[in-house]
Amino acid sequence: MTTTPAAEPLLDVQPTPLALLLLGREADPASERGVECPGDLPAASDPDLVERARAAKARLGDRVFILGHHYQRDEVIEFADVTGDSFKLARDAAARPEAEYIVFCGVHFMAESADILTSERQQVVLPDLAAGCSMADMATAEQVAECWDVLTDAGVADATVPVSYMNSSADIKAFTGRHGGTICTSSNAKRALEWAFSRGEKVLFLPDQHLGRNTAVREMGLTLDDCVVYNPHKPGGGVAPEQLRAAKMILWRGHCSVHGRFSLDSVNEVRERVPGVTVLVHPECRHEVVAAADMVGSTEYIIKALDAAPAGSKWAIGTELNLVRRLAKAHPDKEIVFLDRTVCFCSTMNRIDLPHLVWALESLADGRVVNRIQVDPETERFAKAALDRMLALP
Repeated sequence: MTTTPAAEPLLDVQPTPLALLLLGREADPASERGVECPGDLPAASDPDLVERARAAKARLGDRVFILGHHYQRDEVIEFADVTGDSFKLARDAAARPEAEYIVFCGVHFMAESADILTSERQQVVLPDLAAGCSMADMATAEQVAECWDVLTDAGVADATVPVSYMNSSADIKAFTGRHGGTICTSSNAKRALEWAFSRGEKVLFLPDQHLGRNTAVREMGLTLDDCVVYNPHKPGGGVAPEQLRAAKMILWRGHCSVHGRFSLDSVNEVRERVPGVTVLVHPECRHEVVAAADMVGSTEYIIKALDAAPAGSKWAIGTELNLVRRLAKAHPDKEIVFLDRTVCFCSTMNRIDLPHLVWALESLADGRVVNRIQVDPETERFAKAALDRMLALP
């Protein structure tokens, strides 16, 4: 056997924390991006995984409560005690104070929200710490603080109320709470904006520009000209002070990597391919997609709409593929297709697989708490203030 000598390094460069993070080494607990997952995972091909998951869950009994987001794989959903969207699941966890362990099969910001809303004695576990959210990653605490400085310099900060989407990190929720703002979901975004405009002249909407724009224009009668997009990667957000002073909605330049891929061409193509189809999309989709759709609504809205739809009806759904597949399987009397021909799962949500779930459950059953998600007390206090304002919305 011939051995190739190792190449000489071209540069004497010390690896940075970010480089190590991207390589899957080291850890950055403040980031939504992937960190290493210590311990040995069962092999993905292990034929006993299902039985091992059942056995570990049985050993834990009422001490564990497993939450499964709608976008999870079927193999994970099978073991969830409840399913739902991110906020519903966090509230479900808070309503089970007897559960010592909350295993959140979702992504990082969801587990943070569960930790904020549950009691101190409950421990929230994320089976794979690399299950982050690209949208949440698009707004960091430092970037948002700089944005607030820009708004201050433009003389509009005092007239601006922040509204942050549930799909944001605990740091962003805390920023929102500190500055008198509220959190929203895709279901109550209109109510949150109405509340904010009753307290200020402008809204800083974080971090999903599409949900903010679609809610303001479709549901509240604002125009596209009332909206400006703040780009954290450009000086001053790429927005002139006079534009900030004229705007009513200051939209953060963020988006969902799944919903953002749907296009107007997707809508036109599916109408040609499936005559008589009803196009139903999530409000995280681009404005032109939402404008061309027949119906628009949250994940829970989509599920209820298909439950109530008549047999024989045809639907094209613009949301994550795991959910669309599950809905199609649950409604064999209806034709349900994915809006885009290209398969698109939420890649970070799909990091929670059966090997990771088995590893987390078996570790807990053996007395080892792994991948615990903890929000520091100060961040938790301000983030909870913003969440409490949402809960108090009329």
